[in-house]
Amino acid sequence: MQHRIVVLGAGYAGAIAAGRLARRLRPEDVAITLVNAEPDFVERVRLHQLAVGQSLRPRPLREMFAGTGVELKIAQVTGVDVERRTVTLADPNGTGESGRLAAGAGEFTGGSEMLAYDTLVYALGSGFHDRGVPGAAEHAHQIAGRPGALRLRERLAGLAAGGSVVVVGGGLTGVEAATEIAEARPDLDVALAARGGLGDWLSPRGGRHLRNVFGKLGITVHEHATVTAVEADRVVTADGGSVPAAVTVWTTGFAAHPIARATALEVGDTGRIVVDATMRSRSHPDVYAVGDAALATGPGGKPLRMSCASGTPMAWQAADAIAARLTGGKLPNLPLRYFNQCISLGRKEGFIQYVTADDRAVEAALTGRLAAVYKELICKGAAWAVANPTVGMPTRRRRVVPRPAEGARPSAATSSTAA
Repeated sequence: MQHRIVVLGAGYAGAIAAGRLARRLRPEDVAITLVNAEPDFVERVRLHQLAVGQSLRPRPLREMFAGTGVELKIAQVTGVDVERRTVTLADPNGTGESGRLAAGAGEFTGGSEMLAYDTLVYALGSGFHDRGVPGAAEHAHQIAGRPGALRLRERLAGLAAGGSVVVVGGGLTGVEAATEIAEARPDLDVALAARGGLGDWLSPRGGRHLRNVFGKLGITVHEHATVTAVEADRVVTADGGSVPAAVTVWTTGFAAHPIARATALEVGDTGRIVVDATMRSRSHPDVYAVGDAALATGPGGKPLRMSCASGTPMAWQAADAIAARLTGGKLPNLPLRYFNQCISLGRKEGFIQYVTADDRAVEAALTGRLAAVYKELICKGAAWAVANPTVGMPTRRRRVVPRPAEGARPSAATSSTAA
């Protein structure tokens, strides 16, 4: 009987994990199913570009995984039962029927589909996080996903010259969004509201460069301005003031997908699944979590931040650990560390901040056009890594050892299928 591996989510981490597993294990021994709500791979690191009207290269998942042996299912994940080892799916368009069902992979139950697994890779990622601020969900736009970026694109396209845009959030996403909008629409009044100082996580050189670029682009910066409410035409700050905003773009961080918190999995305060060094759930050894969904520890005992820079090595680690445990091989010991933070400042400018292993800024950095080219190469490389999950290295598919997986627990789904 084939070992059933189900991967939930085809973002950077989930897609890489699925593809890497397919290249590590023999297809006669495993059935790998990749579930995603959208038919295309979304380059999340470019959604600020999409929002200002730029075109992104289509990347259909069926083409990316053609010939790999990975079964792709376009469906919405509505539930995970980690005791019975099942996943509930529904049609992503709300019609109650999910995408094509592979023979033996699951069953339809009253308009939904039940998919059983032996090993689960949870990579449902993260989304918009309003942080409980009144009016943020109702009035603010977001670029945490493709639908939100497209809605912002439409709104900006219809905004007349002189219109006011306020980007809330002074982190990487906010900085990239503000500069991209200001460069693409110099006729707009673009502002950024940051809870701290502009670029205060960067080196002194980085902070100076950021201020210089913001000045050239005419972006107004409201520092130490905590936004406490969002209204249809303005944002309200903690000091009682307000900033006019015909369009508000909310970039104050991401929230983990809520499904994990609704399961019996051990999760942290933010709903991310607590994992060990191999990305294996600490509470359920047949579940692995990668990307923004996982609470993994990096150098210095610090949690890895939600980012593509974290998600890619996490996916490598999880896939290699699963393959090792199934084939009796050696567990991977890839150090999960950071090297730099790559920031686009429009299409002509960028900033590459080199960092310590635990993500603290050092003085070394790249600026200007060279940094913009560097960032573009990183973005292209991230997409390339999804289609080439073993990064071009030769691989050998190994046989699954015919014995119970380490830490296996009996389940109704496994027993009934085996029967």
